[in-house]
Order: sequence, then structure tokens, then C-alpha cells
Amino acid sequence: MIIVISGPSGVGKGTVVQKLMEKNSRFVRSISCTTRKPREGEKTGRDYHFINEDKFFELIQNNDLAEFAFVHGYYYGTPLKNLTQEKTDVILQIDVQGAKKIKNRFPEALLIFLLPPNMEILTNRLTGRGTETEEEQERRLKRAKEEIEERTFYDYITVNDDIERVVNEIEKIIEKERKLHR
Repeated sequence: MIIVISGPSGVGKGTVVQKLMEKNSRFVRSISCTTRKPREGEKTGRDYHFINEDKFFELIQNNDLAEFAFVHGYYYGTPLKNLTQEKTDVILQIDVQGAKKIKNRFPEALLIFLLPPNMEILTNRLTGRGTETEEEQERRLKRAKEEIEERTFYDYITVNDDIERVVNEIEKIIEKERKLHR
């Protein structure tokens, strides 16, 4: 099953995906490619495949990406080979643009949107992580509002107000969808 988890920057997508994978070995996170530089503590092959634009455009030209988008000043994309793993649930942690492309290409994909409890909490999470400049934070907050407006495109929407609750809710959604599509 292809599972897409999206939401604005700072909503906690990475934490939710990590908790899902810790709870269930069936889940495998698709590692995206990006042209942005690694943040402190990030490692290529674990967090992202950090590549230059020439390599990214080569992947596009060779049809090696299932989706790609230009977001927050950088390119991001999902390698197509990540979605062909058998006997696993592949989780994509991608933005709204990418989610739409995945749903178009893989109509059976399950799309889940994470909402912040409110914009003040989202702003505090984003600024508190200290990984972006003030200008980048402003750009991400502006984009967050746009992404939240597009949430109705998703199969399910949940508020990330408590990590354990939201992870349990997503697990139940996945099980429900798995039973519906057997």
C-alpha cells in the first residue's frame, strides 16, 4: 500500500512517520531526493538523498521519479523504485503538490493530511526548530496556509495535537483501508 502523509512545515510529519515505523515493521519510509542542503544531524540515504540540480534533472529526464516538485526554493522528488517494494506499506512524507501527482499516478494511494492544532503552535514549532532563516520561515508559513486550504483533496485529515493519539488514528485508518481494498 502507498501511504502519503502531508502537512505544512513544522506540523510533525517526520515524527509521526518515525513513530509509525517504530510500531510496525511493515512500514517503510520512502526516502526522497532533494536539492537542499542537509540540516544539522541529517544524513544522506537516511533522511533524504541530497543531490545537486544536475543529478535531479537527470532523474526527471530518465523518468526515475514518481513525482517531483519545487518547494521552498528547492526540488524534492520520490524515486519511482521506492514504490515497487512488495509486502510493505511504503510511506511517503511529501508536500501537497507531490501528493496530487502520486494520487494521479497511483489512484489506490492513501492520502492523509496532518493539521496543526492552530497556526500559533505551527509557527512556534517551525521557528523553534531553528533550521531555517527568518525569510525561509516566513515563506514556509505562507505556504502552510496555502497547503491547509488544499487539505480537502486528501482521503483523511487529522490534527497532530498529541503524537500517540495521531499515530494510533493513522494506524486505524490504514487498517480500515487495507480491509476495504482486499
